[in-house]
Amino acid sequence: MIELKTENEIKRIKESCRITAYVLNRLKEMVKPGMPSIELDSEARRLVAERKAKPAFLGYRGYPAAVCVSINSEVVHGIPSKERVFKEGDIVSIDFGVEYGGFYGDSAVTVAAGRISPEAVKLMDVTRECLERGIEKAVHGNRLYDISAAIQQNAEENGFSVVRDFVGHGIGRQMHEEPMIPNYGNPGTGAELKNGMVFAIEPMVNAKGFEVVVLEDDWTVVTQDRSLSAHYEHVVAVTKNGPIILTKE
Repeated sequence: MIELKTENEIKRIKESCRITAYVLNRLKEMVKPGMPSIELDSEARRLVAERKAKPAFLGYRGYPAAVCVSINSEVVHGIPSKERVFKEGDIVSIDFGVEYGGFYGDSAVTVAAGRISPEAVKLMDVTRECLERGIEKAVHGNRLYDISAAIQQNAEENGFSVVRDFVGHGIGRQMHEEPMIPNYGNPGTGAELKNGMVFAIEPMVNAKGFEVVVLEDDWTVVTQDRSLSAHYEHVVAVTKNGPIILTKE
């Protein structure tokens, strides 16, 4: 069942989302060639502690870090470490979430380490556009898969593919709530969108095929063909006045 949030609950989700956005914006500014990915995790933990919040991912189903750092062909759930050092030309997807006051925030962004290829630039731009197109469809009275179809259409029109094994989701008192929001689907289908629904919309777009595999660490998801992948995510509230992005500072 899709839970409808009250105005007060949305305000409380927004508090978590603002912390999430603040931390994520600081992290993306840090990315540069030569930096070990573990430094993003250390800084995320420090900033969250300053704000009396908790990293949402740390310990979730056994995940060992506070932030997911996925590089190049890694789609999601990359584990930061001292050994994973950013190189010139890498694209780095940073996924981060916070629990604060009993509510969750969740957001992701892909950034460049130094100068990147034109293909990587296009992939990042298109994936960001996919998120924007999906958010535009998060309107009271639309259908759930209007969001999905808008994401898929924009990706495929630009020669890319959307990941099918991992999806967006509802969010609130739990990090993952109903409904699941695939990044592909048929417009005009799925649950009717209503005022008070809150979603984490997160297109994951691959430069080539949509197939993915999970590495031996049981977390890191990579493209099967090892092509590049990008990931963006916002938490959005459905209102009668249109979608409101909550993961902004």
